[in-house]
Amino acid sequence: MIDYITDTKVNYRTERIKVTSSEIVYEELKEYSIAKQEHFIVCYLDGANHIIENRIITIGTLNQSLVHPREVFAPAIEKRASSIIIAYNHPSSILKPSEEDIQVTKKLKDASKILGIELLDHIILTENGFLSFRNEDLL
Repeated sequence: MIDYITDTKVNYRTERIKVTSSEIVYEELKEYSIAKQEHFIVCYLDGANHIIENRIITIGTLNQSLVHPREVFAPAIEKRASSIIIAYNHPSSILKPSEEDIQVTKKLKDASKILGIELLDHIILTENGFLSFRNEDLL
């Protein structure tokens, strides 16, 4: 069973954190790396790569979180975001992306091109570290 979250957990920014690396995103979202269920999170950024807000889009089961482009990009349009970074935790602590991870990234990358809201990175969070699709040339 998947719980869809709508505006339940939104971290609005008071300070202006500029994203210049995947390490900054990992530190920003590290609290989710130990969650027992998958949390699919989107960081919405302005034109200067400052985080506007982080939003949990879905909370899944132990090893699955379904997401649709409309849930990811609707807040981006509303917030006038220039770009996004998607992230979610792997409760298994496995840093290798699954085939489903790769397909979700491709679908969101295609939608981002149509909407003109750049998908900057896809980050897998675990308690042992993170994997950046951008750093691994998977994006």
